[in-house]
Amino acid sequence: MSWIRRAGVLATTAALTVSLTGCGGQWLWEVEEQKHVDLADVQYWPVPGEERAKDVIEAIEPDADINAMVPDEYRGRAVKWTTSVGYPPMEMYASNGKDIIGVDAAISQAVMRRMGLEMSIENQEFNSQIPGIMSGRYDVVISSMTDNEERRQTTTFVDYVQAGNAFLVPKGNPDGVNEPMDLCGKTIAVVDAGSSAAVVEEFSKGCTEAGKPEYKILPFEGDQNVNLALKSGRADATVTDYPVAQWHASKPENNMTSVPIEGGESIWGIGLGNDDPEFAKAMQASLQSLIDDGTYAEILKAWDVENMAIDSATINGGE
Repeated sequence: MSWIRRAGVLATTAALTVSLTGCGGQWLWEVEEQKHVDLADVQYWPVPGEERAKDVIEAIEPDADINAMVPDEYRGRAVKWTTSVGYPPMEMYASNGKDIIGVDAAISQAVMRRMGLEMSIENQEFNSQIPGIMSGRYDVVISSMTDNEERRQTTTFVDYVQAGNAFLVPKGNPDGVNEPMDLCGKTIAVVDAGSSAAVVEEFSKGCTEAGKPEYKILPFEGDQNVNLALKSGRADATVTDYPVAQWHASKPENNMTSVPIEGGESIWGIGLGNDDPEFAKAMQASLQSLIDDGTYAEILKAWDVENMAIDSATINGGE
């Protein structure tokens, strides 16, 4: 065989070898086998006994098509989630002080089960979460985080709920409060200098512009004192975030009713790094699947926050 023919054979062999292997030196059939894992063997994160949506989550079946969308780096290991405990009913500890439960923990587990992926979730201080995503310490954050332009500079959001405000009024809503104008001339307790105080000021301004008496605003330090003012009768109502209002109203000992306020809702998102758009698309598909089959609505209902539901899982859809 001439050296020219020998060189041609060697080149063809080398090309064939390259075509059958990936950039990491694995045979392509080995790569394909990794992608087509047996979803029945996935070790899902245990659902705590105190999780209200436990039965809903454990009934979720994985979707092979969605699993096939997942980048290889998230296979064969637990996807690392983080949240910030201390904002019930969104994020909270179970009575053992260890297990994380609530809307966000439930959504995270539901999304992972539909994707057919293992996961872990741990508590982290809120302001450290996005830096944790950027550094690679965490893969995903779910922590009642508003999807906004500033955060999108470093983070991609898969939007999962919307959140607005709500009034808390005495049990049974004796004054028939349905909207802000129904409280003109009434006493409203607020956290001094808090976000709810600004909301109440705007509502009060609307009363005076309509020729009605302004709100009698009663400021306090901290939510505990605000709620005490309502329970004792010193205030006719208070304003807080919708999920928080729902949580307080769900406690029989509080004798409160939550009245959702229409308008002013913000979009909250599940945060991922900007460097992995394919994983965001896979997660979006998983969440949309849960929305479409009703599982998502059941999770929100279990935590009494049905008004937080969205119809479409968008990516970076916040304002």
